[in-house]
Amino acid sequence: MIGLIQRVQAAQVEIDGELVGKISQGIVLLLGVQKKDNEALSDKLLHKVINYRIFEDDDGKMNNSLLDIEGELLVVSQFTLPANTKKGLRPSFASAAPPELGQSMYDYFVAQAGHKLVKPVQTGEFGADMQVSLINDGPVTFWLEV
Repeated sequence: MIGLIQRVQAAQVEIDGELVGKISQGIVLLLGVQKKDNEALSDKLLHKVINYRIFEDDDGKMNNSLLDIEGELLVVSQFTLPANTKKGLRPSFASAAPPELGQSMYDYFVAQAGHKLVKPVQTGEFGADMQVSLINDGPVTFWLEV
């Protein structure tokens, strides 16, 4: 399971011009599911996402997590993250999860996140053509793999 996290001041996702998810300060997580992924890996990634210390403390150092600041989380499915881009000029999606597994792992991740965070988890829609807008704070972006 792969997560690309971005520390944001604000973010939103729209589908066909309709707003479906919106957050203020927090994390946008682009979530990529691979064939080998399962609930244990999802739990491990969730732990990392919500506890990763990417928010500044009073001294301006990245010592606070999403949990520490009671920030918001926007989870967007991103099937292109598992792509192999090492050869040629066209990505290979051989390691990406099939849609059924991807949907199941995405739904599981969002549900588990909802149990751990103070504020409701915001999402896009699995498999949809989404337009994601964000104000990356820093910019701060990290690639997380489990």
